[in-house]
Amino acid sequence: MQLSVIILNYNVRYFLELCLKSVQNAIADLEAEIIVVDNQSLDDSCEMVKTLFPKVILIENKENYGFSKGNNLGVLKAKGDYVCILNPDTVVAEDTFRILLDFANSTSNLGIVGCKLIDGTGRFLPESKRNVPTPLISIRKILGDSTSYYANEIQENEIGSVPIFVGAFMLLKRSIYDEVGGFDEDFFMYGEDIDFSYRVSKAGYQNYYNPTTTIIHFKGESTLKDKMYAKRFYEAMQIFFKKHYHPNFVYHAVVWIGLKLITMFNPEPKQEEIVVKRFVFMGTILDKSLKDRLNNEIAIYTENRQLNDQSQVIFDNESISFKSIIDFMVQSSKKSQLTFKIRPKNARFIVGSNSSKGRGEVIQF
Repeated sequence: MQLSVIILNYNVRYFLELCLKSVQNAIADLEAEIIVVDNQSLDDSCEMVKTLFPKVILIENKENYGFSKGNNLGVLKAKGDYVCILNPDTVVAEDTFRILLDFANSTSNLGIVGCKLIDGTGRFLPESKRNVPTPLISIRKILGDSTSYYANEIQENEIGSVPIFVGAFMLLKRSIYDEVGGFDEDFFMYGEDIDFSYRVSKAGYQNYYNPTTTIIHFKGESTLKDKMYAKRFYEAMQIFFKKHYHPNFVYHAVVWIGLKLITMFNPEPKQEEIVVKRFVFMGTILDKSLKDRLNNEIAIYTENRQLNDQSQVIFDNESISFKSIIDFMVQSSKKSQLTFKIRPKNARFIVGSNSSKGRGEVIQF
């Protein structure tokens, strides 16, 4: 088998359905499998998977084991030569896996390959490529300067060697995953992707960023960015530095002070106020139920229709490919501030996110 796609889920049923439909399309011409590991979701994620995706391998954990152990359990079941660690709040293009597998098979000494990530508004996510967070870089990030934290020396659309990837998307050989011991289960949430990427690099492999394919990451849906996030993230960094750098008292003091300042004075993230004055439907047939749900304030997209910053485009995956949706979002983000929702094929809901900082939105009809 060529590929095993591992998706760790926790309470994001509608985003998971969208993700699974995109992955199904992307592995249609591959010898591949999908494994969903559910960390004791309280919604109906598991029932949805069983009903709509009977061929998907479902692991139902009886407790929330966290990111590291959850993914390790999924990889234990995997039969593919390659594994892809994928967040449930992502959308892949139909050719994503083919492009990256071809790249992987033609690149010597390859460790992890990552791709270009955009948020729900089509904007590039800088965490698509990151540097090793040395003590100096981490201190600067704590103090508000994340310039060195991201691998800005590699351009957004340039293939290049990058040491660290985000856990939303990582593709690598199963043998390398096993060789480095998978994700370190000392990390419950946050930091495990940094540690894993770093250990793959230390094992002598070259990690690569390949932006010739782009995926959506509705950042903020699986994990909200708040004071608790800050606390857990920097606690995870403490584990990482103790493990790899053995930092001294001065470093620990600076990190401790930075963490206290963040938890004391950093305000809770506010949802961006997005005013949607017009819905624009992009598809073949506009469902009457959706039109009624949006109070009939919806227009049909045409090539010459002017879209303004207060328009929200609703893509119907019944007639528009995920790749076309992603391409449209990327191009639109360069010249406007549109917002977007996606209706998955055969679904009675639309889903999307107007900000990389807040929770995504689901509208059922």
